[in-house]
Amino acid sequence: MQIQDRVFIVTGGASGLGEGTARMLAANGGKVVIADMNAERGEAVASEIGGVYLRCDVSNEADGQAVVAKATSLGKLAGLINCAGIATAEKTVGKSGPHSLAVYTKTIMVNLVGTFNMIRLAADAMSKNEPEPTGERGVLISTASVAAYDGQIGQAAYSASKGGVVGMTLPIARDLARSGIRNMTIAPGIFGTPMLFTMPQEVQDALAASVPFPSRLGKPEDYAKLVKQILENDMLNGEVIRLDGAIRMAPK
Repeated sequence: MQIQDRVFIVTGGASGLGEGTARMLAANGGKVVIADMNAERGEAVASEIGGVYLRCDVSNEADGQAVVAKATSLGKLAGLINCAGIATAEKTVGKSGPHSLAVYTKTIMVNLVGTFNMIRLAADAMSKNEPEPTGERGVLISTASVAAYDGQIGQAAYSASKGGVVGMTLPIARDLARSGIRNMTIAPGIFGTPMLFTMPQEVQDALAASVPFPSRLGKPEDYAKLVKQILENDMLNGEVIRLDGAIRMAPK
């Protein structure tokens, strides 16, 4: 899938992995629609890269439809990169009692239902595309986490949401194969994102040192580089790629 002159939706594109991806796509000639809840930051990034920003709650059907409609109005929608998500931490039973059901439900709604909502809407639009010379009509890339496999204490909700993204990767790829639409997932390890940078420096340093090699925090550019490789290699389909420097998370 070529990037030049094609349209791409990046959810969570106002910061972190999404912002890095949006900048990479724009730098390679793509037209980028940033879908994010942070209007101020989203508009700023869109302005810098010559893209478009739309406020979007990925778990809301109408918001998702509006984003896809905007993207298709700009040209051929070739890719969706799902980076929107929330991170929550709460034990199944803690000092104040059982895990909040509302927190668990919200985590699933944003990270899992939101991911699927955007996939189904974008895939429907892509299925109407004229195929590329390779026969493909679009590429879907979602973001899971190593927590899908190595969930730590307090990550029941987060791990469940990301495990769901992992679990639906292959069946969605199989569903969409006849339409020439590929579906992939990236499972990042410990990455330097705005949320992580709020932690004390010594905590950040300890996390970086825990990565076998390279012993550093992942960068949005590392994630964006893999997105580019997935877009351009049409044999990558129905798979989850860990992008983690060989880390395996300890219980806490």
